[in-house]
Amino acid sequence: METRVDEIAEGIYRISTFVAEIAPPAGFTFNQFLIAAEEPLLFHTGMRQLFPAVSAAVGRVVPLERLRWVAFGHIEADECGAMNEFLAVAPHAEAAHNTLGCLVSLNDLADRPPRPMDDGETLDLDGRRVRRQVRNINTPHVPHNWEARVLFEENTRTLFCGDLFTHLGNGPAVTDRDLVELALDSEQVFRQTSCLTAAVATPRSLADLKPQTRAVMHGSSYRGDGARALSALADGLEARFSPEAEFAARPSALAGPLP
Repeated sequence: METRVDEIAEGIYRISTFVAEIAPPAGFTFNQFLIAAEEPLLFHTGMRQLFPAVSAAVGRVVPLERLRWVAFGHIEADECGAMNEFLAVAPHAEAAHNTLGCLVSLNDLADRPPRPMDDGETLDLDGRRVRRQVRNINTPHVPHNWEARVLFEENTRTLFCGDLFTHLGNGPAVTDRDLVELALDSEQVFRQTSCLTAAVATPRSLADLKPQTRAVMHGSSYRGDGARALSALADGLEARFSPEAEFAARPSALAGPLP
């Protein structure tokens, strides 16, 4: 497995490991994102097995001991499996997650007390409060898990959207290609989304941020009209995965003549 490092927005680096054995023949990527600020923030840690490769890649951008924040979208192995390994090599680092996630899981799981964040609260990464702020936005059950959230970096208008827009394959680090259909096709494979009502409403609300870059955890990141893409994803999920749509697509047991 090769772990690549690419800058996808100013001072924001995508660390990507492609695993061909997952969902062949297309394969699957596991991505982490590093904001190289005065107080560097890593979003996603990867699984513990990936820690040697991911930490070496982080170290090519900033010294590991300088990491200040370890963050992620929700509690899951690929999101935070190596959290404590990063805390061990970065003595001043704290895990930062939403308040619910800290209360439910991280107060017990993290080797050091985590930093809880309320909905809408920001972390200041460079001491100036203008260039590098990340805002916590709670997205419960979207795409899954009660304590799910995203981060929005306000200077570059980068939305760290986690599993939203997940898609298969090993594409470029960042693209202007429309990822919506790829994401809908991957949802058909994985069925990762836990609550369709929330999964439709949340992307529509995130569209109000008008992100210019979407940092996608699995697949290529996207640079372009983030508002349009988020709205299109919501429309596509509703059209393809509503109970009515799935019932219409399901072969009917009553089709054909009765015996």
